[in-house]
Amino acid sequence: MGRADTSQQGTHMVARARTAAKVRRQRTPTRLRLLDAFALEIDGRAVDLPHGTQRLLAFLALRPHALGRTFMAGSLWLDATDDRAASNLRSALWRLPHRGGPIIIRAHGTLRLDPDVWVDVREATELARRWLGGHATAHDAAASALLGAELLPDWYDEWVADERERFRQLRLHALEAMAERLIDMGHVGDALLAALAATTDDPLRESAHRALIKVHLAEGNVGEAIRQLHRCEAVFERELGMRPSPQLTELIPHAAPGIG
Repeated sequence: MGRADTSQQGTHMVARARTAAKVRRQRTPTRLRLLDAFALEIDGRAVDLPHGTQRLLAFLALRPHALGRTFMAGSLWLDATDDRAASNLRSALWRLPHRGGPIIIRAHGTLRLDPDVWVDVREATELARRWLGGHATAHDAAASALLGAELLPDWYDEWVADERERFRQLRLHALEAMAERLIDMGHVGDALLAALAATTDDPLRESAHRALIKVHLAEGNVGEAIRQLHRCEAVFERELGMRPSPQLTELIPHAAPGIG
């Protein structure tokens, strides 16, 4: 066998090895969940972690780029001295599980989440952007449960609260866009679920009520649309001391005023 043949064979072997590795990752990925509650799965098994290590993984999962160790330590342990914060970071890293490949990539004083780790909030963010950009399909509606979840609702760190509100606003806009897009696709049932999720999450969000009323009208359920309008009027009057805008009420121009 010539040198060129040997080199070509080696190239094919490397390609096959990379393909096999990719298939293995797809079959048993490391999965990190931050929506509704923290959970880490490796090879299909739940992994228990101390809270400090959970916070480390969540912090990296919510940021797409590598971060300096000093910045991370100071951000995660605000009330600690620099030395103590650095020690806490080392302890959190030491407690990471070692099976299933690396979860965090360490290089040149930085840390980042391994790109092969599947993260539910990243998946939900991409899904939301597809709906908002008009690129989603009816197939994406099957993953809509991701847009009905809250980011780490029982965590009270300030950086989590900021990310939680950012994700909340993104998913509410996406749910409304999803409802209107699914109406156009003729998937009114899925549109109804999306609009209901938005109004349930924020009953004072007029655009969510507007999306829900449009769904009822698309179904030909004028009575339901009027009832929803009256519910919205009652909530706004009780909680805000004001009425919805004409943009909402004009959806049903001949509806009688609500009675609360």
